[in-house]
Amino acid sequence: MLRNKRILIGVTGGIAVYKVVDLVSRLKKQGAEVKVIMTEHATEFVAPLTFQTLSKNVVYTDMFATLSNMDVEHISLAKWADLIVIAPATANTIAKIDLGLADNMLTTVLLAKRSPVMIAPAMNTYMLNHKATQNHLKNLAEDGFIILPTDEGVLACGDAGSGKLLAPEKILEAIQDHFTVKDLEGVDIVVTAGGTREPIDPVRYIGNRSSGKMGYAISEAARKRGATVHLISANSSLEVPSGVDYIPIETTEELYKEASRLFDTCDVYVSPAAPADYRPKVFHDQKIKHKDQENLTIELTSNPDIIKALSERKKDQVMVAFAAESEKLVEHAKEKLKSKHVDFIVANNIKKKDAGFATDTNIVTIIDKDSAVDYAKQTKKDLAEIILNKIVKCLE
Repeated sequence: MLRNKRILIGVTGGIAVYKVVDLVSRLKKQGAEVKVIMTEHATEFVAPLTFQTLSKNVVYTDMFATLSNMDVEHISLAKWADLIVIAPATANTIAKIDLGLADNMLTTVLLAKRSPVMIAPAMNTYMLNHKATQNHLKNLAEDGFIILPTDEGVLACGDAGSGKLLAPEKILEAIQDHFTVKDLEGVDIVVTAGGTREPIDPVRYIGNRSSGKMGYAISEAARKRGATVHLISANSSLEVPSGVDYIPIETTEELYKEASRLFDTCDVYVSPAAPADYRPKVFHDQKIKHKDQENLTIELTSNPDIIKALSERKKDQVMVAFAAESEKLVEHAKEKLKSKHVDFIVANNIKKKDAGFATDTNIVTIIDKDSAVDYAKQTKKDLAEIILNKIVKCLE
């Protein structure tokens, strides 16, 4: 996603500079080209050599240093960047940017900018909430600058509150989000995730090993690509992706109820969730005691076939089903494709290593009415992009 993207990092004088060292490392691992400008005060916290070593580029600190080539460097840097990220952005630098001051290399480059600018503030809570700082941030946002939030916690000064620099992984996510093509803007997507649980008594349930990782990966990727995402999640402990409509459920009937509520107004329905096919016919409202009976028989009854029921109401929606099989993968998936009237099926053999439940990777075959395409082992995040690319083609 960030391969060959040219990112200019502006580092200003705050204790959170150490976090930006991690950010530069992460950007390089993503394949980005990185250059760094440091203000004079920033060099008091971290030596320029640190950023030079990680970025594999000269670090710029002095407006009047000897030119490394015959370009005017504050202009050439402004032309070079695809994105400028100011992190940490102190109250002082934020004020300078808003007022158009140019008294150091960084602020001079910003006056000559040709690319978007992302600002990651970091300062004391009272400084952040000061009327002047808030006015500057508001003005910059109105001028098209991308203003990232701050984290909350105990600050370096000992105060507790907002003002902490956003964690490097969150800044990286914001940068990735910025470069993601918004080809799903205006598209309403329902994604199901996780494994449902069917209660036997207040303690026990019938369930499965689905972790929800595939559904969460699709939800996050779709949101980044501009979609409105409704995530119906069954019993997952994963962190909820930011910006999605999160709907927690437990049982298959609850999943069907929420999916049914959202289906008619959605454009896309994606169902990697693993709903239980059966549920106990009787729920015991008291815990079943083992000592009361040597053997226990639980009578089961069928749960609704959610995909089939929804497909009967299908109009123009794109529907994607998933098939976790242990044998005859393509044969069973093709039967499911035909019987449930979906646009395509993502099938995987749960017996393969690194392709079953609760893993970060998967090995799948994507099957539609015309083809069956095999995909080698890859992360579920990468697979989410492949699935969404195919959905975009279906929408077209």
